[in-house]
Order: sequence, then structure tokens, then C-alpha cells
Amino acid sequence: MNTLIRFAPTAARLVLGLIFAIFGLNGFLHFIPIPPAEGAAGSFMGGLAATGYFFPMLALTQVFVGAALLLNFLAPLALVVLAPITVHIFAYHTLVPDGFGMAVLIVVLHVGLAWHLRESYRPLFINKVTS
Repeated sequence: MNTLIRFAPTAARLVLGLIFAIFGLNGFLHFIPIPPAEGAAGSFMGGLAATGYFFPMLALTQVFVGAALLLNFLAPLALVVLAPITVHIFAYHTLVPDGFGMAVLIVVLHVGLAWHLRESYRPLFINKVTS
């Protein structure tokens, strides 16, 4: 059990990094088919696609942040950058239940890893700035 606890943060970081790196690359290479969304979710995604820049920017961000997690390079910053993406993934899959399990996994990994790295975030919550 002690070994599991010791390697859990590394496993979470690697799995989360793989998920975001693979899905980010999929944004460019389209090797995983993604069915079109319908209803409100389809309208929302259509609006984002109409901007022309959003999905390439999202995919590039996912690739870089996924790579940062895989390489353990600035992992606390990578999690901060991924936070709004993770929230969006979870919220989107409340509208489109396909993939809800993956969304929950991403949230659990993200929150668990952020909790493990919580000391890195302590300076963000200082009330006064000293110069």
C-alpha cells in the first residue's frame, strides 16, 4: 500500500499528461474520430469552431501542457493552465454524456495531482504583496 501511495502522484501526472498530449495531437492529426455534437452542445462547439482560432489554440495548449506533465517540467504551472480546460471538459460532458467517465477521470487526476503539489500554490494565496 505504501508503494501505491508513493507512485500515485507520478502515475496521475503521466496519465493526465498522456491524455492531454494525445487529445491535443488529435486536434491536428485527427486519428481519433470525434462524432459531431448535437443540440446546445453542437451550437456551442459550432460557435467555437467559427472563430477559426479556438480549436488550434486549444490543441496546441494541450500538446505543450501534456508534454510538460510527461516531462515533469513546471507541472504546477501546467495544472494551472489546464484548470479551465478541465472545467470545460467536465461541463461539456454534463451536456454530452458520451465520455463522461473520461471527464470524471480527468477531474480526479487533476485535483489529486494539484492536491499533491499544493505547497507550490501557497504563494498564490498571499493577501499582501511585498516589494
